[in-house]
Amino acid sequence: MLMNIAVASLIAMAAPPGGSGQQQGSIFSTIVPLVVIFAIFYFLMIRPQQRQAKKHKEMLSAIKKGDRVVTRGGMLGTIFAISDNVVTIEIADNVRARFNREAIAAIESNQTANA
Repeated sequence: MLMNIAVASLIAMAAPPGGSGQQQGSIFSTIVPLVVIFAIFYFLMIRPQQRQAKKHKEMLSAIKKGDRVVTRGGMLGTIFAISDNVVTIEIADNVRARFNREAIAAIESNQTANA
């Protein structure tokens, strides 16, 4: 009996066949807003991030012995030695630390290095 009442109420809530005057949107009008949102995300978020990653990769490939660098952790030092993925940075006189090449955040400009 309770099951019959539940089924009857579900049937009563269902939309009548043939529609109730509401129109279904075309697939075009459904997809266009999604494409516009994706385009906005691409130009505001994805593309600038790709440019920044490319610039960072070029900077890492251009580092050489003697460059003053800043690591992602904020460590300042001069590059003492470079191998494939490991960079040895001299932090102070005779104090050297090894870092992954990806840990280098920036190369200091000559103006900052001379000061």
